[in-house]
Amino acid sequence: MENVMNMIAKVNSAINSVVWGIPMLILIIGTGIYLTVGMNFFQVTHIGHWMNETFFAIFKKKHVTAHTDKNETSISQFQALSTALAATIGVGNIAGVAGAIITGGAGAVFWMWLSALFGMMTNYSENVLGIYYRRKNSKDEWSGGAMYYLQDGLKGKKVIGILAKPLAILFALFCVFASFGIGNMTQVHEIASSLQDTFSIPPIATGIIMAVIAALVILGGIKAIGSVTEKIVPFMACAYILGTIIVLVMNITSVPTVFSAIFTNAFGLRPIAGATVGMMIKQAMTMGFKRGVFSNEAGLGSSVMVHSASNVKEPIVQGMWGIFEVFFDTIVVCTLTAFTILSSGLIDLETGAVLTASTGASLVSEALSEGLGTLAGGFVAIAICLFAFSTVLGWSFYGTKSCEYLFGTKATIVYKVIFVACIIFGATMSFDLAWAIADTLNALMAIPNLIGVLALSGTVFAITKNYLARKVTKTDPQAKPMLSFDPSIQEMQEQALPKEEN
Repeated sequence: MENVMNMIAKVNSAINSVVWGIPMLILIIGTGIYLTVGMNFFQVTHIGHWMNETFFAIFKKKHVTAHTDKNETSISQFQALSTALAATIGVGNIAGVAGAIITGGAGAVFWMWLSALFGMMTNYSENVLGIYYRRKNSKDEWSGGAMYYLQDGLKGKKVIGILAKPLAILFALFCVFASFGIGNMTQVHEIASSLQDTFSIPPIATGIIMAVIAALVILGGIKAIGSVTEKIVPFMACAYILGTIIVLVMNITSVPTVFSAIFTNAFGLRPIAGATVGMMIKQAMTMGFKRGVFSNEAGLGSSVMVHSASNVKEPIVQGMWGIFEVFFDTIVVCTLTAFTILSSGLIDLETGAVLTASTGASLVSEALSEGLGTLAGGFVAIAICLFAFSTVLGWSFYGTKSCEYLFGTKATIVYKVIFVACIIFGATMSFDLAWAIADTLNALMAIPNLIGVLALSGTVFAITKNYLARKVTKTDPQAKPMLSFDPSIQEMQEQALPKEEN
């Protein structure tokens, strides 16, 4: 078994070094920049509008949080966001940020911010396309995602149209496999390691218990997953944010120094030899983008699958939830983790040297101990459990929808059984292999998805322009809304639209 695992690690390392090279980073950040410029920096110029339609709408608009009827198969906008955040807010926000800082230095944080800024519009575009190209399956559930907008959106395009179906199939295949990496084994490994270090619970026991609990929720479908995540996500996010803010306030005087270290390290401004500077910048960029994408998943085309299950009618509204998702995940949660670590004294901000043997979640735990004392270990362990377990639930849905696309709805039960079984395996696998597999599968998912997003960017621009003219600038309030590529769905959504408070 050990030889097999070593062989898998070597093959994966070779693939990982190729797919996560400079071309991949250019594709990810370049797509975000292109979409941002094409929509006139929507995430910045319309920040008041999208915040009002997302975060503030939770408290002001009942239809955003109201549960759908028992007989309906869709979920509320807030449940869709909670499930998407459940899948994105995971170990990447804790262990991933720590790993990025250890390997790429404080500068990795800047590149995480940059990936989030442009990733907001990538995630926005994915959600807009997801709603616009979604359809109903045999169970009368909404099915959407990159595979659908690749298949239906690209098939009418010149030249690239011939690749529509192959790209859709590739994406779905990569997503199924990725769900076992980023959405399962990596998360479960962190839970098992954290509980073993803190409470001496054997990894195999953690794996079995988690598999049983996950099975009870996953087999209930999206309604059950949405119901659980809308309770877990707000609680876990608020608790973790409160803990990191306590430490941040205690170390408030070091915040200017932390900011300085982040920008200095990101651009290699220290007086170091040229080759060394280049290597440091490359490491900071690579780790920042890797962990940024791992954390907020912008560009992967993953969270769009659950956003497409929402009862929303306007594609742009769910697109704005995508902006908020990336903002909250990376700009808020990841930044608080990074500042907790960098202000703790465990990292030499001048040299980037790590002054402790702790890594991953244990580094965050040690940093938090300054403010939370002996409670830090248990606090981080519980946070890891909630963050990671909710990620497992979210990704189980992504894998289910991809399996449904490839093999039909009946095949999804087989996928769910295998997914639950892999939870036990993930609890006992090595840390490095778990992360390496996740990074590789992330990149493989991103390639077909970003090709589709770029090719269909004109559609996103048109839908956005239509929405702004009707709802924001009011230059054409009577314009016909662009709700679906399918005329029958367009008509159905138009009839329901006046009933909403969008």
